Amino acid sequence: MVFTLFLTFVAGTLGFVLGILLAVLRLSPHRMVRWLAATYVNTIRSLPLVLVIFWFFFLVPFATQWVLGSPRPVAVGAVWSALITFTLFEAAYFCEIIRSGINGIPRGQVEAASALGLRPVQRFLLIVLPQAVRNMIPVILTQFIVLFQDTSLVYVVSLTDFLGAAGKIGQRDGRLVEMYLFSAAVYFVICYAASFFVRRLGERNRHARAGT
Repeated sequence: MVFTLFLTFVAGTLGFVLGILLAVLRLSPHRMVRWLAATYVNTIRSLPLVLVIFWFFFLVPFATQWVLGSPRPVAVGAVWSALITFTLFEAAYFCEIIRSGINGIPRGQVEAASALGLRPVQRFLLIVLPQAVRNMIPVILTQFIVLFQDTSLVYVVSLTDFLGAAGKIGQRDGRLVEMYLFSAAVYFVICYAASFFVRRLGERNRHARAGT
């Protein structure tokens, strides 16, 4: 469970930061920049996560060998492969979440910031981004919950997360059914509690925007 939570928090946080950068690129006035960012996001969102993990773990060592001219494949390691893959994968989803939040900011907010003499970077960091993130917090947290569930896919690179550990214990003791039921109960409690919190947070945000 420690590894599962570590992977969820680190990959989710890094993916969120990278997603903000991708959202900015997708909203860039330069057509080529928008196209490159959109191509990355749409490609990643069209692929199964388990396939991306598998490709990265097995193909990147050979690609790195070719780029560096190394005599043998450069091992990335299962943990780094999972961490980097989840980060890059989640960034594509966070990008669309943040971009939706940015597009939802009234144009008058940006115009008012311009009238105050704020530079474009200041307008984005001080006015647009904080409001976009605040409005999209329920969706962002929901994506973290999805990531928490998806961490079980690390089995394809022979890493042991919470579900994998439960499976190994079940095989050792001949109690697979009991261990998988226990795992399901743990996932249900954690995800249900997190979803309940997200739902309440969303309701509070809606009431705050409505002024009630």
